[in-house]
Amino acid sequence: MTDAPRILEPQCEWTAETVGGEDAWTEHFTPAELQEIDDAVRHAQDVTSDLLDIGAEDFPLPTLAPRLKRIEHDLMNGRGFVRLRGVDRGRYDNDAMCLIYWGIGMHLGKPWAQNHHGHLLGDVTDQGKSWDDPTVRGNELGGIKLGYHCDGSDLIGLMCLRNGVSGGLSAVANSVAIHNALVLQRPDLAAELYKPQPYDFRGEQKAGGKAWYTVPVFTEWGGRLFVRVITAYILASQKHADAPRLTDAAREGLAWIDEAAESGRYSVMMAFEPGDMQFVNNYHVLHGRTAYLDDRPSGRVRHLKRLWLETDVLADRPPWFRRNTGGHWDERRVISRLDAVG
Repeated sequence: MTDAPRILEPQCEWTAETVGGEDAWTEHFTPAELQEIDDAVRHAQDVTSDLLDIGAEDFPLPTLAPRLKRIEHDLMNGRGFVRLRGVDRGRYDNDAMCLIYWGIGMHLGKPWAQNHHGHLLGDVTDQGKSWDDPTVRGNELGGIKLGYHCDGSDLIGLMCLRNGVSGGLSAVANSVAIHNALVLQRPDLAAELYKPQPYDFRGEQKAGGKAWYTVPVFTEWGGRLFVRVITAYILASQKHADAPRLTDAAREGLAWIDEAAESGRYSVMMAFEPGDMQFVNNYHVLHGRTAYLDDRPSGRVRHLKRLWLETDVLADRPPWFRRNTGGHWDERRVISRLDAVG
């Protein structure tokens, strides 16, 4: 980047004080929409038993679909996050809940692979791994807090199948406001983070490929702001001798972002009820979670399903945010099916 960083998309800024209470960012399904969802489940089941073959046309939502399109536009051009509430978890088994989530997701975008396994519908639950595992990813870690970060697609979706005993609040923070504050207060740090930064591949690189890749934390493209930051993965890249070395300014800038996100000024905490769905604009909103407690013997195990989606709202993206359909993550199309809950 040669030009000085500048304020971008101020209309998408919000703080904890201005974003409003949960009624402002929770969309409740109406009884008529819930009936549409129920009808769509039966229709899709008649079409195919393979979830991967179900598109938006196979999960018809005559009146809800236009509302979902409005929500999609607000995700990309407005607040950047939403909680959808009203699906009765007790009415549906796991397979039907996944079908509902997938069907609604197909009205919001196209699915992306989330890892080298090719998972298009993933699991976020305790998978018995620890943070010191060099290949572990956040969705596999149980119990611990996850700091604010971005994932790898336009929209990030979560659906709650079951909660643990306590904790596990979802945290979202407005990265547009954080970026613009950094530009005003420390333009030198903002400029450094517009340069490519190294990320650890977590062992999921192509066979024979480098164990790291580079992406800027901030990108301006077509007047839009694109953010990509996973501080833990950036720092982990430094264990690879051939990875670019982080500058002092980059480290200071990352610490500034983390501190701003954790300050509470730019963030919202939300609880999930079973059946709730959350969708987040990956480029404008960071997400994380609080620590939580499971009780596996009683079946109280926190278990979310995850979607990464490509939206039609964006006409263009930086090259590093375009779907790489020829990449090794896309060689398989798989639904992750963990039996963390019944």
